[in-house]
Amino acid sequence: MDETRLKELLARVQAGSTPIDDAFAELRQLPFADLGFAMVDHHRAIRQGVPEVILGEGKTPEQIIGIARELARMKQNVLVTRIDVDKAAVLVEAVPGMKHSPAARTCTLESSTIPSLSDAKVALVSAGTSDMPVAEECAETMHMLGVGFERVFDVGVAGIHRLLHKRPLLEDAGVVIVIAGMEGALASVVGGLVDVPVIAVPTSVGYGAAFKGVAAMLGMLTSCASGITVCNIDNGFGAAFAAARILRAKGRAGKK
Repeated sequence: MDETRLKELLARVQAGSTPIDDAFAELRQLPFADLGFAMVDHHRAIRQGVPEVILGEGKTPEQIIGIARELARMKQNVLVTRIDVDKAAVLVEAVPGMKHSPAARTCTLESSTIPSLSDAKVALVSAGTSDMPVAEECAETMHMLGVGFERVFDVGVAGIHRLLHKRPLLEDAGVVIVIAGMEGALASVVGGLVDVPVIAVPTSVGYGAAFKGVAAMLGMLTSCASGITVCNIDNGFGAAFAAARILRAKGRAGKK
């Protein structure tokens, strides 16, 4: 149950169209459902604005299906991250309406309309084509969070003129997410061009001394562009959530 459905339920009780016992029957399913192998958090959408997300990595297809069905039963939207092609095929067949994005390694089910979180958009910037899986995971997550975004792909520092060509878009963004491997320098460059929050995501792309993303992460953490926020290696999902938190907080501040 999310905030919108809870308010609708309370409004029906207040108007007298829904008996208290019926409302109690709906609410008794909060805050979680015990599936034996998972405690599905139905209260999370009320606390954080979005339902629980399923990490597909490390779970069996049956476990993923069970959690997804439980979320769908409560009319909550479903996002599964880090799911491989074989598991995704089983999930799509088992849960009607489930969609698979191979590029993002995600599966999604939109049971309810996703409201727009903010008028401000995120500029989703990636250094190279090899960084696209992480960028697309970020994009799919932002879509499910109601965050508007524009892709700015393949604009790494090896051809900096490609990035500068997109400078007006960067300056108009409410948040910029920068996804880069190798030495991770793109985050510093973007951080020096804009005055909005910059969220950097190091990727595991790069040759030996890149240490599977450690070099990019350390470069981003020691950036000379002040105030950059750095997520974990390959964590496009985390960057999307960070951007959503920033935009949600800005929206609340604007209403005061």
